[in-house]
Amino acid sequence: MYDTTLRDGAQTEGISFSTEDKLEILKKLDSFGIDFVEGGWPSSNPKDDEFFRRASSLKLGTKLTAFGSTCKHGAPAEKDKNMKALAACCAEYICIFGKTWDFHVTDALKISLDDNLKIVEDSVKYLISKGKKVIFDCEHFFDGYKGNKEYAMRVVRTAVGVGAEWIVLCDTNGGSLPSEVSKATEDVVNSFDVGVGIHCHNDSELAVACSLAAVESGARMVQGTVNGIGERCGNANLCSIMPNLSMKMGYDIGSVDLAKLTAVSVFVGETANMRPHPGLPYVGERAFAHKGGMHVSALSRDTRTYEHIPPESVGNKRRILISDMSGRASISSKLKEFGISDEGKDNKEILERIKDLESKGYQFDGAEASFELLVKRFKGNVVRPFDVVGFRMYIDEVGKNDIVSEASVKVMDRHGNLEHTASDGDGPVNALDSALRKALSRFYPVLNSVRLTDYKVRVLDERAATAATVRVLIRSTDGNDSWTTVGVSQNVIEASLLALVDSMEYAILRHESENV
Repeated sequence: MYDTTLRDGAQTEGISFSTEDKLEILKKLDSFGIDFVEGGWPSSNPKDDEFFRRASSLKLGTKLTAFGSTCKHGAPAEKDKNMKALAACCAEYICIFGKTWDFHVTDALKISLDDNLKIVEDSVKYLISKGKKVIFDCEHFFDGYKGNKEYAMRVVRTAVGVGAEWIVLCDTNGGSLPSEVSKATEDVVNSFDVGVGIHCHNDSELAVACSLAAVESGARMVQGTVNGIGERCGNANLCSIMPNLSMKMGYDIGSVDLAKLTAVSVFVGETANMRPHPGLPYVGERAFAHKGGMHVSALSRDTRTYEHIPPESVGNKRRILISDMSGRASISSKLKEFGISDEGKDNKEILERIKDLESKGYQFDGAEASFELLVKRFKGNVVRPFDVVGFRMYIDEVGKNDIVSEASVKVMDRHGNLEHTASDGDGPVNALDSALRKALSRFYPVLNSVRLTDYKVRVLDERAATAATVRVLIRSTDGNDSWTTVGVSQNVIEASLLALVDSMEYAILRHESENV
């Protein structure tokens, strides 16, 4: 398993890892058990130079790898700035890429095919002479193999002949089919006595399939990224490849601890400030989420009916979603999850209540905290910790085009204590959130650690224009856990208030239950 999140993944549009980010991800991948971690390109930027300098003092089980290109045409490798930086790097393994597609050699580099072979030979030989172990990435190999098989294989033969430890076949443009990858990989494996790897891009949505096909044909190194991030459409997703190799195909993937897979996915997503897509296989929030009532009913008898693996085997968890498509089995399952007694009559009434609310615009499959509160209130299991007695919004223009929002709220706790306060904000919802939190923190200090991380507004009937009902979804966190609440109204401020109140009530009640 060869991870290139810190280099190829960092080329994703919108992602920029700091040196600290890269070091933290390196340590996370090391503890996860990845064999190789590609850290970046020495000398390409000060950030990567600092990363390798600081990484050199870490005690790692993974093989930290540096990345770079072959030397430039017209000068020997020993004089090439890039080559010298790679040779001086702390990494034991160096991964360099070279051209294997004759079209790229003649039209991109504008050199002869023989000159390209000399570049490959000189670069690999130089790094080995400096005590490095070389992984040679055959850039555009499959395009080259289809266009001029003889030359593509000559490039491989050149790198192997001077001591490259691994030959990695790259589908750089991401346009190859699994059958094409399989055939070419098998040819290389049978032709050379060297470790063969695969590196795929996802431009045809086939990066994972092509990687698995290569392994079936004899490849023994898979390069990819966490969550499949990468340039253009991304790289092969290791979060899908690893469980497929281990659980579906029976391959030994070394010391990788798949029970940590979802945690690694979330960590990298948070560090990249790019939340992983919820629909990702194995690690996504929806990977083991069940909404249809018939599905949930079958799951209650045997989870294998609608789950291909146990979610905990990859560190994920099963989620039963509640909506107007739910049946009694869904309600029963959620009650058990909340630790609430399961009674058929109540289940029917709760289900009817949910379907009534969803007909008015509520959505509980994406707002489980609001659903949990609804059930507990229905069952009489909780006493509301506070009530909003009243609130007002003020929106004033101060100066030229400078709009200021102020919210005033009155809240009463469950003991009858009243608090009245006001707060400014960047917009009416932010002002309302600040005022509500300010008033309630006197009674419930736990709210000081709660903050909003996401705010979504959905117009439910566009034809009603400005009179349309809106649904507001709010995601909150206390730094450890996150939860989502929902509010619906024809007034966006009221809908926001309903979602905010649920969020804060959920945080308070959970804190109290944990500290009984």
